[in-house]
Amino acid sequence: MVHPVIIIGSGPAGHTAAIYAARAALAPVMFEGLMAGGVAAGGQLTTTTDVENFPGFPDGILGPELMDRMRQQSIACGTDIRTETVDRVDMSQRPFAVHVGDAVYHAETLILATGATARRLHVAGEETYWQRGMSACAVCDGALPLFRNKHLLVIGGGDSAVEEAAYLTKFASQVTMIVRKDHLRASQVMQRRAESNDKITIRYNAELHAVRGNEQVLTEADLMGPDGTIETVATSGIFYAIGHEPNTAFLEGQVALHDNGYIQTPHAPSMATSVPGVFACGDVQDFTYRQAISAAGSGCQAALDAERFLNH
Repeated sequence: MVHPVIIIGSGPAGHTAAIYAARAALAPVMFEGLMAGGVAAGGQLTTTTDVENFPGFPDGILGPELMDRMRQQSIACGTDIRTETVDRVDMSQRPFAVHVGDAVYHAETLILATGATARRLHVAGEETYWQRGMSACAVCDGALPLFRNKHLLVIGGGDSAVEEAAYLTKFASQVTMIVRKDHLRASQVMQRRAESNDKITIRYNAELHAVRGNEQVLTEADLMGPDGTIETVATSGIFYAIGHEPNTAFLEGQVALHDNGYIQTPHAPSMATSVPGVFACGDVQDFTYRQAISAAGSGCQAALDAERFLNH
């Protein structure tokens, strides 16, 4: 059997693509993944608590609940969801071959929505306090009451770290950037922005070593200096800004990637990749915005692109 559309991935991009494809009578099959990349089906939102910036939920909604609702809607529209992880894809043949364990599925078009995984340090206490004071997205979580008028830490020294720190100053009493080296990697413009902001302090030659807290939330962090000495600082929030890894290893280089590993979709506004009939959406191709709502929008585009490709 050859499926018109196979969707790989199950975050906001994947489910929006599934909803549009199903409503277009394309009978999409979705492989939502089984702890693919160490994240549950539904993607990074399943590790998030309160989501306050997704339209339609004026009182906010929990990340796992939002993804469960999207999944239910995908099914209601007619998507066949398989809780399995795709091992590899063969794009050298048509129809495309999707390998899942010992099974092989064939598709006329593919929608890649496998997302990206935030890099983490896995310091002592991190698993306990992740999303209880620790996050990898200031825009997503920085405005939560947990962080308002509190001292926050940003881990990283690149442009993204400065952007995160600057954003957090809207809500925090003070933001300290923890930089492993003796200088920022950020561009000169971004460095000046950090250095001129009264609410940002830069701590050089320091690394996050461990975190602790009470039964509810994070309350302090251990910072290690270059000589191995440990200093404990009080903080109510720690934001990682050390990059993301797009989940593209299973593609084995069959589609063109940017230098940073994200899938190229060079034919804007189309979500088409370098392989005709293969489309990418969400964080696996977006390293600029990385928001649930922008991912959902690109999922819509990918499904419409796939439908047009099939029609022609």
